[in-house]
Amino acid sequence: MRSVVESTYHVLGMSCDHCVQSVTAALSALPGVREVTVGLAAALVTVRSDTLPPADAVRRAVDEAGFELTAARP
Repeated sequence: MRSVVESTYHVLGMSCDHCVQSVTAALSALPGVREVTVGLAAALVTVRSDTLPPADAVRRAVDEAGFELTAARP
């Protein structure tokens, strides 16, 4: 059985379901990502993946979706 790594990020600029879909699609496309959950009200995105995604890849994916990654959270 493979272990799953969970990482949480603070993402600014999301305001609707379309925003959630855009961020989810962008992060889901990263290698090894199994699941993306967005908490719109808290502006938090949780990524469950095989390994911790590289910070620059996460930032680039969020930027390309049109949003701002402000921090990773433990």
